[in-house]
Amino acid sequence: MTELLSDDRIQAALEHLPEWHRDGGAILREAKLPSFPRAIEVVNRVAELAESADHHPDIDIRWRTLRFSLSTHSAGGLTEKDVSLATEIDGAVDAVMDAS
Repeated sequence: MTELLSDDRIQAALEHLPEWHRDGGAILREAKLPSFPRAIEVVNRVAELAESADHHPDIDIRWRTLRFSLSTHSAGGLTEKDVSLATEIDGAVDAVMDAS
């Protein structure tokens, strides 16, 4: 079983993930893309990353705004898997924004 992160470790991780915030047992990020197709491009990139990591975020799509929620449900909270995937999601969002 994957080990849950301590509150101190979560806080330290969030210092390096400024777009993310904690909401109970999850971390959340909202990203506004320039268009709906660009938002879907991010979703597709994140889907590939999630499949590779075998760790899947909850994604809410509202036109060009994406909301990501990460939590390791099998562990009952936040783990290194969430921090790692959050970092990769940031990279996917940045790559699409830079290409716009």
